[in-house]
Amino acid sequence: MTTTTAVRKRAATGALLGLALGDALGFPTEFNDVPSILAKCGPWREMELIRPAIVSDDTQMTLALGRGLRTALDRGLLGPKRLARPLREEFVEWYRSPENNRAPGRTCLTACALLQDDRPWQGASQIGSKGCGANMRVAPIGLAPGLDDEQRAGAAQLQSALTHGHPTALAASDLTAHAVHLLARGAEPTGLVGLLRSYALDNRTRYHERWLGDLWTRGQDPSALHFIARGWDECLGVLDRLQAAVRAGSRETDPCLATGEGWIAEEALATGLLCFLLFVDEPVTALRRAACSSGDSDSIACLTGAFAGAHLGADAWPAAWADRIEYRDELLELGALWDA
Repeated sequence: MTTTTAVRKRAATGALLGLALGDALGFPTEFNDVPSILAKCGPWREMELIRPAIVSDDTQMTLALGRGLRTALDRGLLGPKRLARPLREEFVEWYRSPENNRAPGRTCLTACALLQDDRPWQGASQIGSKGCGANMRVAPIGLAPGLDDEQRAGAAQLQSALTHGHPTALAASDLTAHAVHLLARGAEPTGLVGLLRSYALDNRTRYHERWLGDLWTRGQDPSALHFIARGWDECLGVLDRLQAAVRAGSRETDPCLATGEGWIAEEALATGLLCFLLFVDEPVTALRRAACSSGDSDSIACLTGAFAGAHLGADAWPAAWADRIEYRDELLELGALWDA
């Protein structure tokens, strides 16, 4: 697995475009059950991108994270203080934007309102929330070149903790970034779940104090290790369900029945991965399967798109779709920067 592989296929561009396309495809079907989606859209394998191809807060916050990460990297070696400030500024700017009208999650809104103050960011973090709003935006951490394993894991958990402080949100964000990183660099999808399970076990009792500070003390846990292990254990549980669902290979069944509806972090990760792994060589079909699901369709589909795009690269997506996605120019700019 090499950086050369990721550059050659333009993995960053592919992942960011895929994320936005999945978001736009799933945005109109969110909150609908599968029969309602089929009645509205017709056969799921023929679902078409809406016109105009408007995205939700998922892509908006991914871009906010991407901009903050770019700023931090421009300033030197990535560390917690260097990353936290521009991320905080970008999240607050998103919160204040008139374009923040795409059904944003309550946790993000509450936390970003608190991030406007001078308080330490840990005071804004919603320690009880493990909603999917943190791992649906984390792909840029897995795509940015030059990070070591500690930086990637710490940054993924920190960006989550700014809004979603629950240990499962931290672990799921870390796993999502790691999956994107592995796929971008050529990992075989057939072994991906096993790699993620090994990673979770290796990190189960590793609390990134340098990045998270005293966040764990805001919960009810007796120690930092107990705090973070809770999150990894929930992720390990859903990875077991994912493995069973991949083996079953049921392509025509609502994926949410196997791995959850995706409103919470670990289920969004697993269901997004399931749709990708069921259609590894059919990225558009994978997006359509994710969008035609009974759960948080846009978040599930944006994760599916990030995984598929990281694996297959920029050429995975039809030009007729990619050319009209909202925020296209900014997505391509960030992708080109990290593919260079």
